[in-house]
Amino acid sequence: MPVYRLPKKIAFPQPELSEEDGLLAVGGDLSVERLLHAYSLGIFPWYSEGQPILWWSPDPRLVLFPCDLKISKTLKQTMKKGVYRVTTNEAFEDVIRNCATVRRKGEAGTWITEDMIQAYVRLHEAGFAHSVEAWHGDELAGGFYGVMMGKAFFGESMFAKKTDASKVAFAVFAADLAQRGFHFIDCQVTTDHMKRFGAKEISRDEFLERLRLALEVL
Repeated sequence: MPVYRLPKKIAFPQPELSEEDGLLAVGGDLSVERLLHAYSLGIFPWYSEGQPILWWSPDPRLVLFPCDLKISKTLKQTMKKGVYRVTTNEAFEDVIRNCATVRRKGEAGTWITEDMIQAYVRLHEAGFAHSVEAWHGDELAGGFYGVMMGKAFFGESMFAKKTDASKVAFAVFAADLAQRGFHFIDCQVTTDHMKRFGAKEISRDEFLERLRLALEVL
C-alpha cells in the first residue's frame, strides 16, 4: 500500500489503507481541527524530531476496557497508603513536558517534539486533551495525558519520577472512567506495561466499530 501525502484540506485516507506496520499518511499539520478529525477516525500522529508528521492506524490495536482494569496487589497497597494524591488537569503542560524529557528504560529519545507539545496544549485549551497527575506532597511525581472524545479516551504518554506514581494515576483514572461508562481507553500499540493493567489487542475493524459507538455520545 502507498503512504498517502496529506493535502492542505483536512482529510485522511481510510484507516484500512494503512501499511502493515500501521503507517497511513505523511504531512499535514497539527491543528486542533485536524487532530480531532484524525482521532475520530482512529488515526494518531507519531514521529520523531526531523521527520515529517507521520499518521498511524495500527492493526491490531491495544485497548483497555475500563471494567476489565487489573490492579496488582502491590499497587493496591500503595494506593491504600495514600502515597500519592491524584488530580486531573492541574498541570497539563508540566505533564506533557515531563513525558517528553523523563527517560524510560530502553528508550534513547522522544517522539514528543516541541510542535507536538504546543499542539496538545492547544487541544487542552480547547477542552479535548487532559492530564492526570500524581503528586507526592507538592512534587509532581508522575502522570499521563491523552485525548477524550465522546466515551473514548486516547492515551498518549506517561512518565514517573517516583515508583508507581504514573501507575497510581492511571489506576485511579481508569476506575473513574469505568464509573462514568466510558467504552475504552485506546493504548494504541501493544506494550507489556498496559497488558498488565488488563489491556488486550483487538482488530482494527473492531476498534473502528467500537470507536464509532463511543463517539455517538459526543
